[in-house]
Amino acid sequence: MTTSEIAERLVAHCRKAHWEAAQTELYADNAVSLEPFESPMFAQETRGLAAIIEKGRKFDSMIETVHTIEVSEPLVAKNSFACIMRMDVTMKGEGRMDMKELCVYEVADGKIVKEQFHV
Repeated sequence: MTTSEIAERLVAHCRKAHWEAAQTELYADNAVSLEPFESPMFAQETRGLAAIIEKGRKFDSMIETVHTIEVSEPLVAKNSFACIMRMDVTMKGEGRMDMKELCVYEVADGKIVKEQFHV
C-alpha cells in the first residue's frame, strides 16, 4: 500500500472507532506509539503492535459514551501523513471531555511504523 492508501484506510477506520482493526491491518509489528505526556493510565511511549492494541483496549474500556468522533482528511507526504482527530466522550468517573489531537504517522515498507499524538 502507498502512504496515501494507508492514510485513507486509517482515517476510514478511525471515523468508525475501529482502532484495533486499523492497527491490525495497517501497523508494523514493531510500531511505536508516542503520547504527548506520561499519564497514570498510559506510558508516553508504547512499543510493539501487541502493546499498542492493548493500550487501545484499555482506552476503550475507560469510555462510557462516545458522543462524536471527527477525523479530518489526511495531509500526506512521501512517507508520512497527519490528520486532526476530535473525540467528544464521557469517560467513566471523569465526566465529559472534548479531546482534539494532531495525529502524525510515519510509514515504511507499506505499514505504519510510528504514531505520535500532539495536543
